[in-house]
Amino acid sequence: EDLLAVPVIAGVKSKEETFGGAEYTLSVEAFIPGTGKGVQGATAHHLGQNFSKMFDIKVSDDVASETFSYVYQNCWGISTRSIGVLTMLHSDNKGFVSPPRVAHTQLMIIPCGITKSKTEDEKKNLYEYIEKVKVSLNGFRVKTDLRDNVTPGNKFNNCE
Repeated sequence: EDLLAVPVIAGVKSKEETFGGAEYTLSVEAFIPGTGKGVQGATAHHLGQNFSKMFDIKVSDDVASETFSYVYQNCWGISTRSIGVLTMLHSDNKGFVSPPRVAHTQLMIIPCGITKSKTEDEKKNLYEYIEKVKVSLNGFRVKTDLRDNVTPGNKFNNCE
C-alpha cells in the first residue's frame, strides 16, 4: 500500500484457498476503487515443517550438538498482477505517473528564465545553485534537465 500507492486489504486465506501443503496463507488484495473488486497482489505461505520433513531438510540444534531438527519454512511472492493494478490506477490518457517510492526519479529540477540575454556568468551561477539544491535533496532521487536547446515547457511535458 505504501510502496505502490494502491489501496489494499490484508487477510488470511480460507483453508480451501491455502497453498497446498501450507499450514496457512496470508494475502494482500489490491483494491480497485470504483469497482468494489480486488486483485490478489501478494501471498505469504507458512509451510511449517511439512516440506522440510518431506525433503529431509534439517538444522543443527546447537553448534556442538549432534541433534538436528526439521526447519520451519515460509515462502512468499508478489504477482505481476500488482504491476497491472499499479499501472491501471496511476495512468491516464497522457501516460503513467509512478508513485514516488517506486519512481526512478522522484524530483526533477528544471531551470526557467534562461534567455539569450543571460550572461555566461549568470548561467554558471544558476547551475551552481541548482547543484546545491540537488545536493540538499540527498534523501530523494533527483535529476536536473539543463539542456539549453529545449524550452522549459517541452522539458515539463517530457518529464511528466
